Amino acid sequence: MEFQSFDAYLIEHRERLLEDYKDFLRQPSVAATGQGIVDMAALVARRLSGIGFSVKVVPTEGDAPPVVWAELGEGDKELLIYNHYDVQPAEPLELWESPPFEPTIRNGKIYARGASDDKGELVTRIHAIEAWLKTQGPLPFKIKWLIEGEEEISSPHLHGWVEKHIDWLKKPDGRPMDGCIWEFGGFDDKGRFTLTMGVKGICYLELHAKAVSHDLHSSLAALAPNAAWRLTWALSTIKNSDERILIDGYYDHVRQPTEDELDVLFAMPFEEQVMKEKWQILDFVTGVTGFDAVRRLYFQPTATICGLTSGWEGVGAKTVLPAKAMAKIDFRLVPNLTPEIVVDLLRKHLDKHGFNDIEIKLLGGYRAEISDVNAPIVSACARASEIVHKQTPVKQLLSAGSGPMWSLSSFIGGVPVVCAGIGHPNALVHSPNENAIIKNYEEGMRYFGVFIDEFTK
Repeated sequence: MEFQSFDAYLIEHRERLLEDYKDFLRQPSVAATGQGIVDMAALVARRLSGIGFSVKVVPTEGDAPPVVWAELGEGDKELLIYNHYDVQPAEPLELWESPPFEPTIRNGKIYARGASDDKGELVTRIHAIEAWLKTQGPLPFKIKWLIEGEEEISSPHLHGWVEKHIDWLKKPDGRPMDGCIWEFGGFDDKGRFTLTMGVKGICYLELHAKAVSHDLHSSLAALAPNAAWRLTWALSTIKNSDERILIDGYYDHVRQPTEDELDVLFAMPFEEQVMKEKWQILDFVTGVTGFDAVRRLYFQPTATICGLTSGWEGVGAKTVLPAKAMAKIDFRLVPNLTPEIVVDLLRKHLDKHGFNDIEIKLLGGYRAEISDVNAPIVSACARASEIVHKQTPVKQLLSAGSGPMWSLSSFIGGVPVVCAGIGHPNALVHSPNENAIIKNYEEGMRYFGVFIDEFTK
């Protein structure tokens, strides 16, 4: 790679590229409401087509957001890139210091919904590839790029899309692609560049209880069943005060880490005291500490009540006996524990404990995925960090968060995945005042150019 010309192009076109970044941020694309989704997909397609990609805007099931599929380059080696063009809702709007879809630069950061998650990551890669093509010539391998519009609502149609187009996601001879760069990544609290090779899975569902035909006067509680109590009793059977999940057979599906994975876990920095101070707690749950806490965070499943709704929730008193109650629950999953298994085991568990009247509604889910921590793409990403960021990156086995990685890795033949991006700990993704550091964006373009060179080797 001829670094000087690549860097000079980025400097010469800095203002135009930054304005392009802003154009992406100005376009709303809220998956939860559908606001701006079609226009955003078209914008992404135009931008990729404009630098030479062969682009298809491919429908998903029904009226769901389309997938933007793009290809460019030749060669035996093939790279998959995964991004998403949808964003979280901007509400509550009153907490934004500047309008969420009017990108604003303050103190070296750009503020807007999607500035980091995931439009910042997406444009960084688009701009890096543009600079490569203008200064280095054709790509030295083939890039296949999948950009979806439903990641922020758990990608409900992505797996079906992958099944339908699975031949696109493999080499011509049917072999798996050589690696995948995932949508997120970046720096930790200490400014260390991190490479993440996996994600936890998730099963997100609602439990619904119905007790009587309509809300009653609470004086009738001596005779009438209460949906809120009914749901509370059901929830109390799922996990005990020792944080152990009580669903029969649940832990039978928990895969233990391999020796290579344990080596990565041991080497990962873990800022235990910093985390406790930030959360304003004295201890982690169960009193776990040290490496046991690391292992619990990444290799133990969870069951979390995310929200409860029933009866009167307004200001002041209202003596009501609730007819209905609902709880939102997420189960964070480790390898081998799938959303399908969780729903099946939970249904059997509730029935066994006499709660066959509790309705389960599955809202979405992903399987967990951990890639080969020693794959060549991981080494290429690490070498790029040493060249651009002047540091050996921290390898993080998996994110405690979730995403559709399994569908684009194990399901299509075992494509090794790495998360490497421009994020930072105070990016406020999913919150008001989401932001990205301009320096990270600029270094991220150079990083991706160097990665292309290193991945070729």
